[in-house]
Amino acid sequence: MKNISYQTDLCIVGGGMSGLCCAIAAARHGIKVVLVQDRPVLGGNASGEIRMWIGGAHGKDNRESGIIEEIFLENFYQNPSLKYAIWDSVLYEKAKAEKNITLLLNTACFDATMDGSRIVSIKAWQTCAETFHEISATYFADCSGDSILAPLSGAKYMYGREAKSEFNETIPPDTADLKTMGMSCLFQIRETPHKVSFTPPSWAYTYETDADLPFKDHDKDNNFWWIELGGEWDCIHDTDRCRDELLKICYGVWDHMKNRGDHGVDNWELEWIGFLPGKRESRRYVGKHIVTQNDVEAEGRFEDIVAYAGWSMDDHFPEGFYYNKGHPTIYHPAPQPWGLPLRCMISENIDNLVFAGRNISVTHAALSSSRVMATCAILGQALGTAVAQAIKEGTRVEDTDIPKLQQALMEDDCYIPWHQRKVSELAMRAACNADVVRNGIDRGEENLWIGKAGDSILYTFDDAVDVREIRLVFDNDMNRNYHNMPCNYPLVQTKFKLPQTLIKEYRIEGVREDGTVETLHITDNHQRFVKHAVNWKIRSLRFVPISTHGCESFRLFGFECR
Repeated sequence: MKNISYQTDLCIVGGGMSGLCCAIAAARHGIKVVLVQDRPVLGGNASGEIRMWIGGAHGKDNRESGIIEEIFLENFYQNPSLKYAIWDSVLYEKAKAEKNITLLLNTACFDATMDGSRIVSIKAWQTCAETFHEISATYFADCSGDSILAPLSGAKYMYGREAKSEFNETIPPDTADLKTMGMSCLFQIRETPHKVSFTPPSWAYTYETDADLPFKDHDKDNNFWWIELGGEWDCIHDTDRCRDELLKICYGVWDHMKNRGDHGVDNWELEWIGFLPGKRESRRYVGKHIVTQNDVEAEGRFEDIVAYAGWSMDDHFPEGFYYNKGHPTIYHPAPQPWGLPLRCMISENIDNLVFAGRNISVTHAALSSSRVMATCAILGQALGTAVAQAIKEGTRVEDTDIPKLQQALMEDDCYIPWHQRKVSELAMRAACNADVVRNGIDRGEENLWIGKAGDSILYTFDDAVDVREIRLVFDNDMNRNYHNMPCNYPLVQTKFKLPQTLIKEYRIEGVREDGTVETLHITDNHQRFVKHAVNWKIRSLRFVPISTHGCESFRLFGFECR
């Protein structure tokens, strides 16, 4: 056996979307990170092992930006055939591209060493390399979903449904219990140009008629999220038991669709079935603040807001697939958006333990809105940024400068409701022919500069100025109606492409005092948020759009110089 030790600023356990975004954000802000993931791929429920598409806040212009949108757009660019192997490699590439991240895949955390109320180190086992890793860190971030560091550290946590009376909520049951939302194994199908037969395994369940699948839509465009179990069992220790039952159901549902009635799938084949269940709920930490249904309904206007949600309070019945009294979930309304505070990501009783993802400090009712993966991703980015800021300033995370943190997040293209990004003093004192590009608001049609061929944006300065950075935010079609990846594969796929609104080719021209021109020429942009480092002393600065990914007009939220 081999033993490796690390000393780092931040150790993150869990490489789902929250852990990945937390790691990238912390690394980009200059601290050392060790990211421990117990699977061979990153992404958690979004990975090629589980294949749940990434959902987020509902509502106009509420799409999550920052790192999660960067990942979406990179996938559309690299992965036009929509292969999950490529999606997994995009996530891997994002982690490996950061020099401050040490990535440990196939590595499971199993122990923690404590000094009073502080975690000193954790131990993890890397199966494929037969290696023990011991990681000491200033902060530990649990982004594992199941909150593995809770039982190892003695951190306070919650499990199950609170009683209505505990937090004065209306959604929970009258009496507290240990029931949760369940987990799902998904399957995906592909259309072919010919008829395809299907023979189920002998152990699959049989559903003879549609009456055997009450309240369960099973047309070919479904992602089969309702194949769900475990809410009445133990959503951690009964995971394999759930998988065995879920596989029998999955094969039975596809057998029903193919062989028992006309479901329009004669030419469709079973392409993939998941052997790793995707989880919705298990342990939730107790943090400095527990977000409740009442906080959600009050829009979460916290002083230390650092992220937001906007999914409905989508409360699945614990019986899951076997709930036959009606639709298997209740969509309780939630504001779009509502805010999440930094305090709900900081342990109440373990000094250097923080967390992001579905395991944050929320009641069961609030979790039903905050648990979806795009929300988890921006929580992760907020947490990684907060830890980096705290470590650099020598403060505790809970004592970090909140306005400064909020500005840092918005600078990194993370939207924070009811807050406005500060625009650079240099950009504000220049003359500009398009004030909208320097208003500090990077979403909403009313905040777009829209140009046509021959149009440009010009900054002019009274004297020659030093420009070190140029910040751009393009229109990424915030309200597009598709996710990161599809749930099935028809012969002709019309969605899941780079937004046509993105500007593809552009020039940036800086004119010096003597009339000579500094030029940046970008020919293949595919991102919403772009920064260019320059070293120019100039009297004017011009943005010249040349082409888009399909849109006739040129659309830009922000063009700013520093």
